[in-house]
Amino acid sequence: MSRRVAGSLVVIWLVLTMTFALIRLAPGDPAALLISPSASVAEAARTREALGLDRPMAVQYARWTVAMLHGDLGESFARQRPVRDVIGDALPISLGLGIASIALTFLIGVPLGIIQGVRRGTLVDLGLTAITTTVYAAPSFWLALALVGVFTYGAASWGFPEWVRMPAFGVQTPAAILTGWPRIADIVRHAVLPVSILASIGAAGIARYTRTNASDVMRQDFIRTARAKGASWQRVHFRHVLATILPSLTVLFGLSLPGVVAGSVFVEAVFAWPGMGRALLDAINARDYPVVMGATAVYAAIVVFANLAADLALPLIDPRRRE
Repeated sequence: MSRRVAGSLVVIWLVLTMTFALIRLAPGDPAALLISPSASVAEAARTREALGLDRPMAVQYARWTVAMLHGDLGESFARQRPVRDVIGDALPISLGLGIASIALTFLIGVPLGIIQGVRRGTLVDLGLTAITTTVYAAPSFWLALALVGVFTYGAASWGFPEWVRMPAFGVQTPAAILTGWPRIADIVRHAVLPVSILASIGAAGIARYTRTNASDVMRQDFIRTARAKGASWQRVHFRHVLATILPSLTVLFGLSLPGVVAGSVFVEAVFAWPGMGRALLDAINARDYPVVMGATAVYAAIVVFANLAADLALPLIDPRRRE
């Protein structure tokens, strides 16, 4: 266990080191974006010195390493705020959006995949395959714009009921002073479209994966034995088939967890949700090195420890792996 954790920390540090080097080697000067076009050379030099960019890259890396080990992520160049506060504001929004979408992804995708797997080759399977393949292949930003066109602008133009007209932008209604349940209901209405986009694409992918595994299990001898002993189809499908493919779904769930935070960049941009994806995109455009490094640290930690958690959970689910 300790060796796995140590290896995970090494991987995170390698990712951060590569990111540190790449963003500083990329074209663009953060200081040039923070000063006016008419600023003098001396003013530009003072800005670079204030940001710590006048030092060699090795010195910058050493300073960043010491600060990182002390839990200091630095201060945002563009926002003039501690990076910890920037991430602290954005992370809960991405977590809320991601947790809701990943829950719906597996709650919808796994049953659909099992239905396809046990009815492989039928019209039901062919129809669901066509739908899931189309949804999974469609770009997320295209689906987002399509839903906005139908359920926001289209619903208003076509005279749909008020409950069908979904807000397109923001986390909650601007300038609305709401508390309690009305505020929660307003946030839920604003989350319907972005969550629907992420959940539909994710569920389509999970359904395709589950279909393949379920169809392979249905050919096994123990399935025929269970049916010969009088087990109902419901018991066979959701007791034997699901139990057999559960370990692989657990690994897939662990691999999908990073998408809770990192997988909604385009969706957050389209719907103007101030989450981690949008914060990272803005930071990259502004050459805001501290925010990019802080967000990368969060992403790397989630990816590595999600995979570690999936590996540790497998023996609890699959007795064959306990040795």
